[in-house]
Amino acid sequence: MLVLVLDTATPTLVAGVARRSDDGGVEVLAERAVPSGNRHAELLVPAVREALAEAGVALADVGAVVTGLGPGPFTGLRVGVVTAAALADAGGVPAVGVCSLDAVGSGERTVVTDARRKEVYWAAYDAAGARVDGPGVVRPEELAARGPLVGDPRFAERLGAAVTPAEVTVAGLLRAAAPLLDDPSSAGPLVPLYLRRPDAVPPTSFKPVTTS
Repeated sequence: MLVLVLDTATPTLVAGVARRSDDGGVEVLAERAVPSGNRHAELLVPAVREALAEAGVALADVGAVVTGLGPGPFTGLRVGVVTAAALADAGGVPAVGVCSLDAVGSGERTVVTDARRKEVYWAAYDAAGARVDGPGVVRPEELAARGPLVGDPRFAERLGAAVTPAEVTVAGLLRAAAPLLDDPSSAGPLVPLYLRRPDAVPPTSFKPVTTS
């Protein structure tokens, strides 16, 4: 089965195509990791098209769509989840969502990514790679890590330990999504993991307007 994979939880947008065999084996046919900042809406669809073209397949050939659900910024996650849902609906195939942190690194570890506001998103995993705590958002100085730290190395000083650089990958997303791809009926709705309120909020008061 061909699987379209995408993630917009971090400043590096990920889009790719992989072939998944009946025994769960994965062959990544194409992968795009695009520094996107806040330009997910502008760059995601072109990245998907490029990945499909490189893999030599059409969207109609795809049997499932996998997307990262975050945690991440409000706008970026919304772009990724809506795009995944739309592409899956257009193709009549299942859409599966996974925690994006599950796709960073492997084995026992604590994953940390940039949450802005001088905080990190985090999750902890046991030796088998199963998530045992998180996801959450916290100031780096307050994080009690389990095992080695992987993810964004810019936080090493504030975490007080080395951080092995690692990012979301197509293979990692597929690994996290494996149980749901085996049984798509067990997948829940695509609900983004925002973890906190968006920066933009409706005004609570309005300035009166006068006319002369």
